[in-house]
Amino acid sequence: MSTTAPVRSSRRSRPLPPPAPAPGRRPWSLSKTAVNGALVLATVYTLFPLLWLLTAAAKNTGDLLGGRTLTPARWNLGDNLAGLAETGDGVYFRWYLNSLLYAGFGALLCALVCVAAGYAFHVYDFPGKEKLFGLVLLGVLVPTTALALPMYLLASELDVVNTYWAVLVPSLVNPFGVYLARVFCAGYVPGEVLEAARMDGASELRTFWSIGLRMVMPGFVTVFLFQFTAIWNNFFLPLVMLSDTKLFPVSLGLYSWNTQTRSFPEYYPLVVTGSLLAVVPLVVAFLALQRFWKAGLTAGSVK
Repeated sequence: MSTTAPVRSSRRSRPLPPPAPAPGRRPWSLSKTAVNGALVLATVYTLFPLLWLLTAAAKNTGDLLGGRTLTPARWNLGDNLAGLAETGDGVYFRWYLNSLLYAGFGALLCALVCVAAGYAFHVYDFPGKEKLFGLVLLGVLVPTTALALPMYLLASELDVVNTYWAVLVPSLVNPFGVYLARVFCAGYVPGEVLEAARMDGASELRTFWSIGLRMVMPGFVTVFLFQFTAIWNNFFLPLVMLSDTKLFPVSLGLYSWNTQTRSFPEYYPLVVTGSLLAVVPLVVAFLALQRFWKAGLTAGSVK
Protein backbone atom coordinates (compact mmCIF):
# COMPACT_ATOMS: atom_id res chain seq x y z
CA MET A 1 0.00 0.00 0.00
CA SER A 2 1.58 3.19 -1.14
CA THR A 3 1.34 6.38 0.83
CA THR A 4 1.34 9.75 -0.77
CA ALA A 5 3.11 12.67 0.86
CA PRO A 6 1.01 15.74 1.46
CA VAL A 7 1.31 18.27 -1.31
CA ARG A 8 2.88 21.46 -0.07
CA SER A 9 1.83 24.69 -1.61
CA SER A 10 4.54 26.28 -3.70
CA ARG A 11 3.28 29.74 -2.84
CA ARG A 12 4.68 31.33 0.22
CA SER A 13 2.16 32.57 2.68
CA ARG A 14 1.83 36.34 2.50
CA PRO A 15 2.14 38.30 5.73
CA LEU A 16 -1.09 39.47 7.20
CA PRO A 17 -1.81 43.19 6.85
CA PRO A 18 -1.27 45.22 9.99
CA PRO A 19 -4.38 45.70 12.09
CA ALA A 20 -6.31 48.85 11.52
CA PRO A 21 -5.76 51.48 14.17
CA ALA A 22 -8.47 51.73 16.74
CA PRO A 23 -10.77 54.70 16.25
CA GLY A 24 -9.92 57.54 18.52
CA ARG A 25 -7.69 60.57 18.63
CA ARG A 26 -5.35 61.09 15.72
CA PRO A 27 -1.66 60.65 16.46
CA TRP A 28 0.39 63.75 17.09
CA SER A 29 2.18 65.05 14.04
CA LEU A 30 4.68 67.82 13.50
CA SER A 31 2.77 69.22 10.53
CA LYS A 32 -0.38 69.72 12.60
CA THR A 33 1.56 71.50 15.32
CA ALA A 34 3.28 73.70 12.76
CA VAL A 35 -0.03 74.67 11.17
CA ASN A 36 -1.61 75.49 14.53
CA GLY A 37 1.44 77.47 15.55
CA ALA A 38 1.35 79.45 12.32
CA LEU A 39 -2.35 80.19 12.86
CA VAL A 40 -1.69 81.37 16.40
CA LEU A 41 1.10 83.68 15.23
CA ALA A 42 -1.10 85.06 12.46
CA THR A 43 -3.93 85.68 14.94
CA VAL A 44 -1.62 87.47 17.37
CA TYR A 45 -0.14 89.51 14.53
CA THR A 46 -3.63 90.51 13.40
CA LEU A 47 -5.08 91.32 16.82
CA PHE A 48 -2.07 93.06 18.36
CA PRO A 49 -2.73 96.41 16.57
CA LEU A 50 -6.31 96.28 17.84
CA LEU A 51 -5.04 95.57 21.36
CA TRP A 52 -2.66 98.50 21.11
CA LEU A 53 -5.49 100.71 19.88
CA LEU A 54 -7.71 99.64 22.78
CA THR A 55 -5.06 100.51 25.35
CA ALA A 56 -3.75 103.63 23.62
CA ALA A 57 -7.24 105.13 23.38
CA ALA A 58 -7.28 105.43 27.18
CA LYS A 59 -3.94 107.27 27.45
CA ASN A 60 -3.07 110.90 27.78
CA THR A 61 -0.55 112.79 25.66
CA GLY A 62 2.36 112.14 28.02
CA ASP A 63 1.88 108.36 28.00
CA LEU A 64 1.52 108.23 24.22
CA LEU A 65 4.62 110.32 23.53
CA GLY A 66 6.56 108.50 26.26
CA GLY A 67 5.82 105.07 24.82
CA ARG A 68 3.76 103.88 27.80
CA THR A 69 0.75 102.74 25.80
CA LEU A 70 0.49 99.26 27.33
CA THR A 71 1.44 100.28 30.88
CA PRO A 72 -0.06 103.72 31.43
CA ALA A 73 0.20 105.74 34.58
CA ARG A 74 -3.46 106.70 34.37
CA TRP A 75 -6.46 105.54 32.36
CA ASN A 76 -8.49 108.45 31.02
CA LEU A 77 -10.73 107.16 28.23
CA GLY A 78 -13.55 109.36 29.47
CA ASP A 79 -11.40 112.49 29.15
CA ASN A 80 -10.48 111.55 25.58
CA LEU A 81 -14.12 111.01 24.64
CA ALA A 82 -15.00 114.35 26.19
CA GLY A 83 -12.20 115.94 24.19
CA LEU A 84 -13.63 114.47 20.99
CA ALA A 85 -17.01 116.01 21.79
CA GLU A 86 -15.55 119.42 22.62
CA THR A 87 -12.87 119.89 19.96
CA GLY A 88 -14.14 121.89 17.01
CA ASP A 89 -17.65 121.99 18.50
CA GLY A 90 -17.99 118.23 18.11
CA VAL A 91 -16.91 118.14 14.48
CA TYR A 92 -15.63 114.57 14.90
CA PHE A 93 -19.15 113.21 15.32
CA ARG A 94 -20.19 115.23 12.27
CA TRP A 95 -17.46 113.36 10.36
CA TYR A 96 -18.75 110.13 11.85
CA LEU A 97 -22.27 110.76 10.58
CA ASN A 98 -20.87 111.70 7.17
CA SER A 99 -19.02 108.37 6.97
CA LEU A 100 -22.18 106.49 7.94
CA LEU A 101 -24.05 108.32 5.19
CA TYR A 102 -21.37 107.72 2.55
CA ALA A 103 -20.74 104.09 3.50
CA GLY A 104 -24.24 102.97 4.49
CA PHE A 105 -26.32 104.62 1.78
CA GLY A 106 -23.62 104.22 -0.89
CA ALA A 107 -23.01 100.53 -0.15
CA LEU A 108 -26.75 99.78 -0.13
CA LEU A 109 -27.34 101.38 -3.53
CA CYS A 110 -24.13 99.90 -4.94
CA ALA A 111 -25.12 96.38 -3.86
CA LEU A 112 -28.54 96.82 -5.47
CA VAL A 113 -27.01 98.08 -8.73
CA CYS A 114 -24.42 95.28 -8.81
CA VAL A 115 -26.97 92.54 -8.13
CA ALA A 116 -29.31 93.93 -10.79
CA ALA A 117 -26.45 94.05 -13.32
CA GLY A 118 -25.27 90.55 -12.41
CA TYR A 119 -28.84 89.26 -12.66
CA ALA A 120 -29.19 90.80 -16.13
CA PHE A 121 -25.91 89.28 -17.31
CA HIS A 122 -26.99 85.86 -16.06
CA VAL A 123 -30.65 85.77 -17.15
CA TYR A 124 -30.87 87.69 -20.40
CA ASP A 125 -29.22 87.11 -23.77
CA PHE A 126 -28.45 90.18 -25.85
CA PRO A 127 -25.89 91.00 -28.55
CA GLY A 128 -22.40 91.64 -27.22
CA LYS A 129 -23.19 90.41 -23.72
CA GLU A 130 -19.88 88.67 -23.09
CA LYS A 131 -17.89 91.51 -24.62
CA LEU A 132 -19.68 93.99 -22.39
CA PHE A 133 -19.04 91.77 -19.38
CA GLY A 134 -15.38 91.59 -20.33
CA LEU A 135 -15.33 95.39 -20.40
CA VAL A 136 -16.75 95.38 -16.88
CA LEU A 137 -13.99 93.02 -15.77
CA LEU A 138 -11.41 95.42 -17.19
CA GLY A 139 -12.68 97.94 -14.69
CA VAL A 140 -11.48 95.66 -11.90
CA LEU A 141 -7.90 96.10 -13.12
CA VAL A 142 -8.01 99.90 -12.91
CA PRO A 143 -7.06 101.22 -9.44
CA THR A 144 -9.48 103.67 -7.90
CA THR A 145 -6.70 106.19 -7.23
CA ALA A 146 -6.09 106.46 -10.97
CA LEU A 147 -9.73 107.43 -11.48
CA ALA A 148 -9.81 110.13 -8.80
CA LEU A 149 -8.53 112.95 -11.01
CA PRO A 150 -10.81 112.15 -14.00
CA MET A 151 -13.77 111.96 -11.63
CA TYR A 152 -12.78 115.30 -10.13
CA LEU A 153 -12.71 116.91 -13.59
CA LEU A 154 -16.09 115.39 -14.38
CA ALA A 155 -17.52 116.56 -11.06
CA SER A 156 -16.20 120.07 -11.67
CA GLU A 157 -17.99 120.11 -15.04
CA LEU A 158 -21.22 119.10 -13.29
CA ASP A 159 -20.60 121.64 -10.50
CA VAL A 160 -20.89 119.08 -7.70
CA VAL A 161 -17.37 119.43 -6.27
CA ASN A 162 -17.32 119.92 -2.49
CA THR A 163 -20.77 118.35 -2.07
CA TYR A 164 -22.03 115.04 -0.74
CA TRP A 165 -22.74 113.86 -4.29
CA ALA A 166 -19.06 114.13 -5.26
CA VAL A 167 -18.22 111.26 -2.88
CA LEU A 168 -21.52 109.37 -2.94
CA VAL A 169 -22.12 108.97 -6.68
CA PRO A 170 -18.71 107.41 -7.57
CA SER A 171 -19.29 104.86 -4.80
CA LEU A 172 -22.27 103.40 -6.65
CA VAL A 173 -20.08 101.67 -9.25
CA ASN A 174 -18.14 98.52 -8.40
CA PRO A 175 -17.05 96.24 -11.29
CA PHE A 176 -15.95 93.48 -8.95
CA GLY A 177 -19.38 93.57 -7.33
CA VAL A 178 -21.02 93.01 -10.73
CA TYR A 179 -18.77 90.01 -11.36
CA LEU A 180 -19.49 88.61 -7.90
CA ALA A 181 -23.23 89.14 -8.31
CA ARG A 182 -23.25 87.26 -11.62
CA VAL A 183 -21.46 84.33 -10.00
CA PHE A 184 -24.01 84.26 -7.17
CA CYS A 185 -26.92 84.49 -9.61
CA ALA A 186 -25.54 81.56 -11.60
CA GLY A 187 -25.49 79.44 -8.44
CA TYR A 188 -28.66 80.59 -6.69
CA VAL A 189 -31.20 81.59 -9.37
CA PRO A 190 -32.49 78.58 -11.37
CA GLY A 191 -34.08 79.31 -14.71
CA GLU A 192 -37.06 77.07 -14.01
CA VAL A 193 -38.25 79.30 -11.15
CA LEU A 194 -38.01 82.42 -13.29
CA GLU A 195 -39.88 80.71 -16.13
CA ALA A 196 -42.64 79.66 -13.73
CA ALA A 197 -42.96 83.26 -12.51
CA ARG A 198 -43.28 84.51 -16.08
CA MET A 199 -45.95 81.91 -16.82
CA ASP A 200 -47.90 83.19 -13.80
CA GLY A 201 -47.93 86.66 -15.35
CA ALA A 202 -45.20 88.34 -13.29
CA SER A 203 -43.32 91.15 -15.01
CA GLU A 204 -39.54 91.10 -15.33
CA LEU A 205 -39.13 93.75 -12.65
CA ARG A 206 -41.48 91.89 -10.29
CA THR A 207 -39.64 88.64 -10.97
CA PHE A 208 -36.30 90.22 -10.09
CA TRP A 209 -37.57 92.04 -7.02
CA SER A 210 -39.67 89.24 -5.50
CA ILE A 211 -37.74 86.14 -6.57
CA GLY A 212 -34.27 86.82 -7.94
CA LEU A 213 -33.19 89.35 -5.31
CA ARG A 214 -34.37 87.16 -2.43
CA MET A 215 -32.61 84.10 -3.80
CA VAL A 216 -29.33 85.94 -4.21
CA MET A 217 -29.49 87.70 -0.83
CA PRO A 218 -26.17 86.17 0.38
CA GLY A 219 -24.49 87.73 -2.65
CA PHE A 220 -26.23 91.04 -1.96
CA VAL A 221 -24.91 91.06 1.61
CA THR A 222 -21.42 90.11 0.43
CA VAL A 223 -21.27 92.99 -2.04
CA PHE A 224 -22.71 95.32 0.59
CA LEU A 225 -20.03 94.43 3.14
CA PHE A 226 -17.20 94.74 0.63
CA GLN A 227 -18.41 98.13 -0.55
CA PHE A 228 -19.20 99.34 2.98
CA THR A 229 -15.64 98.57 4.04
CA ALA A 230 -14.18 100.18 0.92
CA ILE A 231 -16.19 103.40 1.29
CA TRP A 232 -15.59 103.65 5.04
CA ASN A 233 -11.83 103.35 4.53
CA ASN A 234 -11.80 105.53 1.42
CA PHE A 235 -9.39 108.43 1.76
CA PHE A 236 -8.07 109.64 -1.57
CA LEU A 237 -11.40 110.41 -3.25
CA PRO A 238 -12.70 112.64 -0.40
CA LEU A 239 -9.27 114.28 -0.24
CA VAL A 240 -9.59 115.27 -3.90
CA MET A 241 -13.29 116.16 -3.91
CA LEU A 242 -13.85 117.93 -0.57
CA SER A 243 -12.46 121.10 0.97
CA ASP A 244 -15.23 121.88 3.49
CA THR A 245 -14.34 120.25 6.81
CA LYS A 246 -18.02 119.75 7.64
CA LEU A 247 -18.29 117.31 4.71
CA PHE A 248 -15.22 115.24 5.63
CA PRO A 249 -15.57 111.53 6.40
CA VAL A 250 -13.94 110.29 9.56
CA SER A 251 -10.83 109.02 7.72
CA LEU A 252 -10.07 112.42 6.20
CA GLY A 253 -10.95 114.24 9.40
CA LEU A 254 -8.55 112.16 11.49
CA TYR A 255 -5.86 112.74 8.87
CA SER A 256 -6.35 116.51 9.17
CA TRP A 257 -5.95 116.26 12.94
CA ASN A 258 -2.91 114.04 12.62
CA THR A 259 -1.15 116.63 10.45
CA GLN A 260 -1.50 119.12 13.31
CA THR A 261 0.02 116.92 16.02
CA ARG A 262 3.48 118.43 15.60
CA SER A 263 2.17 121.87 16.53
CA PHE A 264 -0.57 120.67 18.87
CA PRO A 265 0.47 117.43 20.68
CA GLU A 266 -2.88 117.33 22.48
CA TYR A 267 -4.37 115.99 19.24
CA TYR A 268 -2.56 112.66 19.70
CA PRO A 269 -5.11 111.14 22.12
CA LEU A 270 -7.97 112.48 20.00
CA VAL A 271 -6.63 110.81 16.86
CA VAL A 272 -6.12 107.47 18.61
CA THR A 273 -9.50 107.52 20.36
CA GLY A 274 -11.20 108.57 17.14
CA SER A 275 -9.51 105.70 15.30
CA LEU A 276 -10.86 103.25 17.87
CA LEU A 277 -14.41 104.53 17.43
CA ALA A 278 -13.99 104.35 13.65
CA VAL A 279 -13.48 100.57 13.85
CA VAL A 280 -16.80 99.96 15.62
CA PRO A 281 -19.18 100.18 12.59
CA LEU A 282 -17.10 97.70 10.60
CA VAL A 283 -17.11 95.18 13.45
CA VAL A 284 -20.85 95.62 14.02
CA ALA A 285 -21.63 95.22 10.31
CA PHE A 286 -19.66 91.99 9.98
CA LEU A 287 -21.05 90.48 13.18
CA ALA A 288 -24.64 91.44 12.36
CA LEU A 289 -24.57 90.12 8.78
CA GLN A 290 -22.38 87.04 9.17
CA ARG A 291 -25.41 84.71 9.29
CA PHE A 292 -26.12 85.55 5.64
CA TRP A 293 -22.59 84.50 4.74
CA LYS A 294 -22.99 81.22 6.61
CA ALA A 295 -26.26 80.59 4.81
CA GLY A 296 -24.59 81.25 1.49
CA LEU A 297 -21.67 78.94 2.21
CA THR A 298 -23.89 76.00 3.20
CA ALA A 299 -26.80 76.53 0.79
CA GLY A 300 -25.72 73.87 -1.69
CA SER A 301 -24.07 71.41 0.66
CA VAL A 302 -27.21 69.35 1.44
CA LYS A 303 -29.72 68.29 -1.20
